Amino acid sequence: MSAPTETAATVSLDETPVLGSFVSGVVLTFGTRLLMMVGVFGSGVIVARRLGDEGFGTYAVLSVMVALAVQVGSAGLPSANTFFLARDRTTLGPVFANALVFGLVVGSILAAGVLGLTWIRPSLFGKVSLPLVTVAAVSIPFQLLTLLGLNILLAIDRIRQLNLFDALLPAWVFANAVVVLIILRERLFTLITSNTVAAIILSLLLALYIAREVSKLKQSRKARVDLQLFKAMLRYGVKFYVSIMAAAIIFRADVLIVNRFRGPAAAGVYAVASQFSFLLLMLPGVIATLLFPRVASSPDQTGEFAVRLTRHTTMIMLALCSGAVAISFVLPMIYGAPFADATVQLLMLLPGIFFMGLESVLVQHFTGTGLPRAIPLFWLITLVFNIGLNLVVVPAFGGRGAAVTSSLTYALIFILVAVYFCRKTKRGLGEILLWRSDDLRALRQMAGARLHRSTTQ
Repeated sequence: MSAPTETAATVSLDETPVLGSFVSGVVLTFGTRLLMMVGVFGSGVIVARRLGDEGFGTYAVLSVMVALAVQVGSAGLPSANTFFLARDRTTLGPVFANALVFGLVVGSILAAGVLGLTWIRPSLFGKVSLPLVTVAAVSIPFQLLTLLGLNILLAIDRIRQLNLFDALLPAWVFANAVVVLIILRERLFTLITSNTVAAIILSLLLALYIAREVSKLKQSRKARVDLQLFKAMLRYGVKFYVSIMAAAIIFRADVLIVNRFRGPAAAGVYAVASQFSFLLLMLPGVIATLLFPRVASSPDQTGEFAVRLTRHTTMIMLALCSGAVAISFVLPMIYGAPFADATVQLLMLLPGIFFMGLESVLVQHFTGTGLPRAIPLFWLITLVFNIGLNLVVVPAFGGRGAAVTSSLTYALIFILVAVYFCRKTKRGLGEILLWRSDDLRALRQMAGARLHRSTTQ
């Protein structure tokens, strides 16, 4: 297919300051996410070593439960916050007020719903006790508020502050694991309680910071609930909600399904493999996160910036997945002998993880330009495929069946989005996946500009 006509947006991509500033944000955010993953995996290793595969499985199930509740209850508002604020920062005050009320009220309803489901159907979370579910559920409204607040920081370009607040919770969770399980020799209930307290304090600190930013921005409207704005954002966010909810279920429900049919020990092993696979999605996730507000603030129907970043992501994912093959054999040494099958399960996940990384970047062209209905529809198709296949293969094959299902699911959503992108932008698949000489030239120019600045300072 012929390349789209060059536009002003296309030309600007070759200017080093534009690409360089984006790369700077990616480097800062990715570095922060690496530190966050150290906290996440460090606390996971401590839990696995101290409490065994069953204890780790219970810990993973509770984490998935809270994450799913937050995503399901978000109604797409985090993405709507970013989209609306990227286009008009004067709405910062009412957007923040709406987020504060929505997070606490809807989050409390979600927490009550989780407890009600646990009481009505105790088998829903396997062998996880009601007291553990109760303590974990208390954090739901505050984690929802944190999610809404982080997207506000993203939209107003407070990248450093976004990274700081984003990193605080996993760092605190890691510290809790060290203190509670190693120093105090306490059990899982105390750890979950400590993590819930950390989530509450962090959300309140974030809310106070955003309130201060509202007061500093003179152009912003007052921080009052604006129902008309909320309705407009909700209408826009519903389209995101379908995609986000489907993705959250796909990423998280497999652990619950393995726990339901094969028990917490099998869920713990699969959780190790899936958590490590999500680590590989961290860098493309950072690229996608920072790309979204840029596309929203200056839409480009040709998708040039998204295409270029997806080409770079292809090389990144090839390198990451290749390295993960070797690292997969180290997992049993890190977590212990009961987690030996995590190696095989991770290897099964890698092909799908490669395609998921590309999709997460490419789809930002659509999320930043209004999100056509086709994207949520693609996620619904993928969700039905994922849940249906999981229910067939997990009872017989356990974690390995869940890993194969996830890999096929991630490949499917990439194919659907890529074909749709090519049809809408009149581009070929090779333009999305294969590096070009101008990509390398742009990187050399950016590196030269950075070197020049460093030598002249």
